[in-house]
Amino acid sequence: MSRIGRRPVPIPKGVKVEIKEGKIVVEGPKGKLEKPLPPMVEVTIEGEEVRVMPQEVRKKLQRKAKAFQGLTRALINNMVTGVSQGFTRSLDLVGLGYRAEVKGDEIIFHLGYSHPINFKLPPGVKAKVEKGSGDVQARVVLEGIDKEVLGETAARIKRLRPPEPYKGKGIRYTGEQIIRKAGKAGKAGK
Repeated sequence: MSRIGRRPVPIPKGVKVEIKEGKIVVEGPKGKLEKPLPPMVEVTIEGEEVRVMPQEVRKKLQRKAKAFQGLTRALINNMVTGVSQGFTRSLDLVGLGYRAEVKGDEIIFHLGYSHPINFKLPPGVKAKVEKGSGDVQARVVLEGIDKEVLGETAARIKRLRPPEPYKGKGIRYTGEQIIRKAGKAGKAGK
């Protein structure tokens, strides 16, 4: 069982945390996030830190309450980090002629299909395209304050053209290792 739930979440300067009507609201210099609290936990704000404790429940549900404690602590920590520093996720486009461009709240991808793909960004997520080096044609950098929405957006973009195992072409996370397969051996001498 993880002990992460017992650790308090420090509140940095400029960040305000409130608990109201079964929701936790975190406001900071980068924005405001709001999430409902999971069941079986009690959240308290003590000075400059947030503490999460499991509620007293039947012995059968004690394990579940501790799991919710760890989950809640991680979610609150991500919210505090998001509104104070923000999160980034970057994706690499690998393949000849693969490119992307940002127009407003849309990214237009050219991924070897017969048509370009217009990908609409969710609210709170910003994107920029950088020039790649080596095999990487372009790098798409996503920024946002909600880690969950940012990760889901990156996963949806990756699904547009997943990396294939023979040449490694496709969209991959920066730094991701693709397990490559050997191609056909062909006939050896006639």
